[in-house]
Amino acid sequence: MKRTIHFPDLGMLIFRLVIGLTMALSHGLGKLPPPQQLIDGVGAMGFPLPVVFAWCAALSEFLGGLLIAAGLFARPASFFLGFTMAIAFFVVHAADPFAKKELALFYLAACVLIFFSGAGNFSLDRIFRRK
Repeated sequence: MKRTIHFPDLGMLIFRLVIGLTMALSHGLGKLPPPQQLIDGVGAMGFPLPVVFAWCAALSEFLGGLLIAAGLFARPASFFLGFTMAIAFFVVHAADPFAKKELALFYLAACVLIFFSGAGNFSLDRIFRRK
């Protein structure tokens, strides 16, 4: 049986790689371990145990980004990263002009797409599911 490449799957692979690696390396990596400024900001938002929640935010950005890029546990990773981006958009940057908070909205929208669409055929999720 001849296998063909479906362009939507190729598009999803490229999309996941760009979104996941950009998030992990440009945003998440610099937050590990969480700097005091992040911990203080989480505490100022009213979250209990700000150190724990700062670690959750940092790991959702770094580890979640890597998982999305690999397409491994992509739906749960996009859920947690999407939740983090929703907090960034609606709480952290709520008073900022749109140009300042649009990146968080972009990542939130990307996470919503991955959550509902899945990682596509070129993903570790798909490889492990076939066995």
